[in-house]
Amino acid sequence: MQYFLTKLILLSLLLIMGLMSSCAYPLREMPVTQTEAVQKHEEDRRFSFTYSVQVHPTDEALDIFLPVAQSSTQQTIIDIEIESDITGKFGQEAVYGNKFWHATLPEGTPDTLDIRLTYQVARPRNSTEYRETLDIPALSEKEKELFLNANSRVPVAGELVDSIRTALTPADPMSLEKARAIYDYVIGNMEYKKVGTGWGNGDTYWACSEKYGNCTDFHALFISLARVEQIPSRFEIGFPVPLDKESGKIGGYHCWVNFYLPESGWFPIDASEAKKDLSKQDLLFGNQPPDRLQFTIGRDLELGEGHNSGPLNYFIYPHIEQNGKIYSDYTRSFEYKKS
Repeated sequence: MQYFLTKLILLSLLLIMGLMSSCAYPLREMPVTQTEAVQKHEEDRRFSFTYSVQVHPTDEALDIFLPVAQSSTQQTIIDIEIESDITGKFGQEAVYGNKFWHATLPEGTPDTLDIRLTYQVARPRNSTEYRETLDIPALSEKEKELFLNANSRVPVAGELVDSIRTALTPADPMSLEKARAIYDYVIGNMEYKKVGTGWGNGDTYWACSEKYGNCTDFHALFISLARVEQIPSRFEIGFPVPLDKESGKIGGYHCWVNFYLPESGWFPIDASEAKKDLSKQDLLFGNQPPDRLQFTIGRDLELGEGHNSGPLNYFIYPHIEQNGKIYSDYTRSFEYKKS
């Protein structure tokens, strides 16, 4: 099988993808050029991150989608190298502007398919002081609507949400104090654990009834409560990149939230990590250590041509389809190394 090796500088990738972005709602803090970001923050954390997938043989054709990390004010993708036994192309999800790599594996392929994406990343500490060096982005009406509306597992109306609102510490609506009251409520009423089945779907109903789960469940509850208080909030997902080791393997994803207020712009919180270490509860309200790499945002995602199995609850692991049905005969691995 012919071997392809493609090495793309981020600026070229962004120029190519910019031609495809007219249908997406623009996230106004996203356009950060490599040169400006790297020169401005020489003390950013630098690391490489490798996203590897092995797709096992199949008699029928497959559509393979992998999420692609991109630059924002929270991170700079300096370089991305793609190694694959088949040719793929970059695409863009239409609503949030998430990027992905899409390839079709022909039917009757006899060998395991190896795909590897290796990123070179610079990531600053997303602190109040850092954000003060940036312009506060203004949300368009479409963006505001997008980040205030319900998702399939994240309601913003009804008896369930209304009953919780009465338990929140009183604060002015659409304020930092209101967001803090919601954050504290989530941490105080949820337990971080992965027991049985049902957790891990980012489901506000689950969080309210079972009162436990992983990061997706914690942050679904936060988003429901914030949006009903008219605080635009967005779900973000990627991978943890530990600060205490220079290299290592990563077991799975991590997610968090940014909410928006006109006076502060996008403001990060991480309720599940705060729950795991309550000494960080204040720190993780408004401060985000450079211990992660973001890949996508949003819920209920449609990737376009080749994606026929229904909206993705969220998109971080490979999405592979065979005849419109999810194909799961693959393995995945992730690792990082200090640059």
